[in-house]
Amino acid sequence: MPTFPPGLDRIAPEAAALYRRDLGALAGIEKWRFFPLALESGSGSTLVEVGGRTLIDLTATWTAAGLGHGHPKVVEAMHRAALNPPGAGGLSAVHGESVGLAEELLALVPGSTDRRVYLGHAGSDACDVALRAVRLNSGKRKIVAFKGSYHGGIGLAMAASGLQVSAGVRADPETVFVDYPNPYRPPADGSDPLAVSLAQIEVAFKKGDVACIMVEPMLADGGMVVPPPGFLTGIAELCRRYEVLFAVDEVKVGLGRPGLLHAFQLDNVVPDIVCFGKVLGNGLPLSAAVGPTAIFDGPAASALLTTAGNPICSAVGRTVLRVLIDEELPQRAGRAGERLRGALGDLNHPRIGDIRGHGLSNGVELVTDRESKTPDRSLAAAVVYRAFELGVCVYFVGDNVLEVTPPLVITDEEIDRAVAILGQAIDDAIAGKVPADVVAAYAG
Repeated sequence: MPTFPPGLDRIAPEAAALYRRDLGALAGIEKWRFFPLALESGSGSTLVEVGGRTLIDLTATWTAAGLGHGHPKVVEAMHRAALNPPGAGGLSAVHGESVGLAEELLALVPGSTDRRVYLGHAGSDACDVALRAVRLNSGKRKIVAFKGSYHGGIGLAMAASGLQVSAGVRADPETVFVDYPNPYRPPADGSDPLAVSLAQIEVAFKKGDVACIMVEPMLADGGMVVPPPGFLTGIAELCRRYEVLFAVDEVKVGLGRPGLLHAFQLDNVVPDIVCFGKVLGNGLPLSAAVGPTAIFDGPAASALLTTAGNPICSAVGRTVLRVLIDEELPQRAGRAGERLRGALGDLNHPRIGDIRGHGLSNGVELVTDRESKTPDRSLAAAVVYRAFELGVCVYFVGDNVLEVTPPLVITDEEIDRAVAILGQAIDDAIAGKVPADVVAAYAG
């Protein structure tokens, strides 16, 4: 019999009943819980708990529901594609939806004309296949990645993720991890974090045999770190100088979220390889990697997923790309992000050490005090739990950073209400309104 955590008496009986069923049926290895969230529906930026209570969603399900929950054009695309699907995948046949999606990605992602598109199910496999293909076809073995990075939960992508390695996953022996520049937490000796990071990258490149560098334009799960301007530009220059492929992981921070279509455009660079996921399928399993033909075009059957490129997910992906452009969601995200960060700043809360982000990729760093900048993980855990009780769904990353990444369709009124609730949640958490044992049971 499963052991039920404390706190289920603090939610609706119907929600608690579903949560107990989950504990008795679904594998714990695929759970990362911050509070007992049991849902029955969603619409736009609103989630509905079993029993009818509504919450403002500041997570977009880890950014996967970028267009919001139940976007009507996504629903229509799913329905249309499911009526008479031409098979169930693209492994051994071609169909118009997958080919069209690949063509549209090639048109929307800047780069050379001699490129191909890999279609998969999640950002994890897109990054994994990209890294494996680079090794397989470049003739080089080493990868440069970043401490605190996250590129996936499988294979080489997992072994080349700094966060996974720091949590105990066996590191890929031929991956070199370097520092990600964090302006809020520079090196203890006062060195310029950007200069330190680029110098470490150059040291690794000089040793030779480097197939690629994999970088997130914003370090998402590592704490929503926004690097200084010039970071990606500096990497691109080093890649050109040492003939290293430049791979960018846009899975969590790209496709409209940063206020631009692509996060790498924040530094006006053109990477060799770009990986996508999450919002590309808006809740359906879909990912992509775009890169040089010499890397992605062979050998045949070296990346096998039976239902990758299936017509339903591919049709949704094409619709997502059209909605992003037609509804000007990158521009909308840019405006909404300015409003959000401004409202958070107006809280002027002494336990908020830093507010940072681009568009609707934002981090709110909670500290014991602003002078010492000491990270306060216990406060972050209590705040997200209390915010859940007050009607806002938000998670924390990097131990002490609230990750504020709502759907790109969030309204101004929802932003204002959510920020007010976050302010109250911080005060309530400090006041101990959530018992410590309840918080501990769901603290990520």
